Amino acid sequence: MTQKYISDKEKRLSSCDESTLITDFETGEIFCSNCGHVLSERAEYSGPEWSSFSHDKINDTGTGSRTSLAKHDQGLSTIINTADKDVSGRPLSTTMKKTLKQLRILDRQSQIRTSGDRNFIQAFGKLHGLKDKLALSNIIMEKAAYIYRKAVEKKLVQGRTISAMIAASLYAACRDTKTPRTLKDIAQASNIRRKEIAVCYRLIFQELELKMPVIDSIQCIARISSRLEITEKTKRHAVKVLKQAQEHKETAGKDPMGLAAAALYLSCAKNGEYKTQRQIASAANVTEVTVRNRVKSFKLDQNLKL
Repeated sequence: MTQKYISDKEKRLSSCDESTLITDFETGEIFCSNCGHVLSERAEYSGPEWSSFSHDKINDTGTGSRTSLAKHDQGLSTIINTADKDVSGRPLSTTMKKTLKQLRILDRQSQIRTSGDRNFIQAFGKLHGLKDKLALSNIIMEKAAYIYRKAVEKKLVQGRTISAMIAASLYAACRDTKTPRTLKDIAQASNIRRKEIAVCYRLIFQELELKMPVIDSIQCIARISSRLEITEKTKRHAVKVLKQAQEHKETAGKDPMGLAAAALYLSCAKNGEYKTQRQIASAANVTEVTVRNRVKSFKLDQNLKL
């Protein structure tokens, strides 16, 4: 995580006048260090461009993209420039233009030699589309690309759709980095059935022997409350309820988003904020039945101080 001072534009979005923002580049969230309000779920890289080094000085002009696992060639292949000009800026002759056009075609064809290359081009194209829809960071993209490459190496993609496998790899990357993106979020963004992604995820989990950390439902509170503009006092009470539930093993085997939604609903009722179960369920991307059942289980537990 890194800290930065709040700007005039961001100050208008935050409820605090004097504060600093904390940027978590792993989850892609920007939040206030004082009240915990999430200003954005998508953090942009604000550092210098990828630079070249010459004469012991940094050249800040762009020199191409970094190597990345989320590219079919990992960003290592060369590209013939499309500008038909020589080093002096003068236009090339007609014969030379035709020659360069043929060389570009051959260069492009040489980069896609096998079916695996075509597979990666299609898969990583879909992955970048999901990144924009779900506002994910580059770290999660690299992790998802790594998992997908391992799945291709193990021949797990054969007989299954590329879209479902890349969506399952992305969900596995979100689970591994503790990024609050549910299976339903990814299913809606990818326009694929949730059940199909779940089957592919279980296959990847078992065959690659992944060790996934348990998602903490407390991390989901900030995301839900930011969508509903819930006060900090209510959020803190919801966190307190979830911590008590975790101590008494009430959260074991239950959906983290559903638990966070139920805790926020109870906290809103206690602090006089009018939020219906439908509103909270919609913000958490779960059903009203899930919220109702979690609320009922919390109320039945006499150890919880609601």
